[in-house]
Amino acid sequence: MVPVHGGAWAEQVAVPSNMLAEILINVTFAQVTTLPVAGLTALYALDKGGLLLHKRVLITGSTGGVGSFVHQLARLRGAYVVSTARNVRNEALVREAGADEVITGDDISSARAYGQYHLIIESVGGRTLAKVLPLLAKEATCVTLGWSASSEVTIDVRDLIFTGRTILYGLNMFEEFNRRNGSEDLAWLAQMVAEQKLQTPIEVEASWHEIGNVAQRLLQRQFTGKAVLHLSR
Repeated sequence: MVPVHGGAWAEQVAVPSNMLAEILINVTFAQVTTLPVAGLTALYALDKGGLLLHKRVLITGSTGGVGSFVHQLARLRGAYVVSTARNVRNEALVREAGADEVITGDDISSARAYGQYHLIIESVGGRTLAKVLPLLAKEATCVTLGWSASSEVTIDVRDLIFTGRTILYGLNMFEEFNRRNGSEDLAWLAQMVAEQKLQTPIEVEASWHEIGNVAQRLLQRQFTGKAVLHLSR
């Protein structure tokens, strides 16, 4: 995994050994392309919650690549998962990924009925982030890792102070790599895929020459999960 400013678009680049992992024989190249960003983001976000067995976890932005991995990994850890999905048609998809409860539509106020939450993983931003913060339990953590709706948000700080000992954690993956060995985490994710304990959320596979069309469809949210482009096609 290499940041864009470090040469991610170059034909050749020197990659630190702690960012590399072996591709297992029964895992495809398409599958492993989903792991360095989406897979590791999900893994690191969940780790902020510590032990999740029988704990309540709330996930927003549930239908993307990160969301799919978060659901599966949270289920493997024994968490009780409540998720949000803007479109009703995606409810079955989110449940299949690992959600115990799914809240559909733009109004997520009904999430309160299943809270308070030990861990919230939030990627929508804006008003959604403001609405989930009051749902944190004491000593709980909200991990914010995206802003698909808006990067600006107005919050009532009393929601954090009165609950007490809550954490709002901004997840920056390249900062996380300064604290842990990415190669070991990538290898573990690849092993989970090889053992069919983790599914890679690939929605579209296409030629690199179709990047314009695929990018537009992605921006318009015409599909869920990940798009994989092949250079050889």
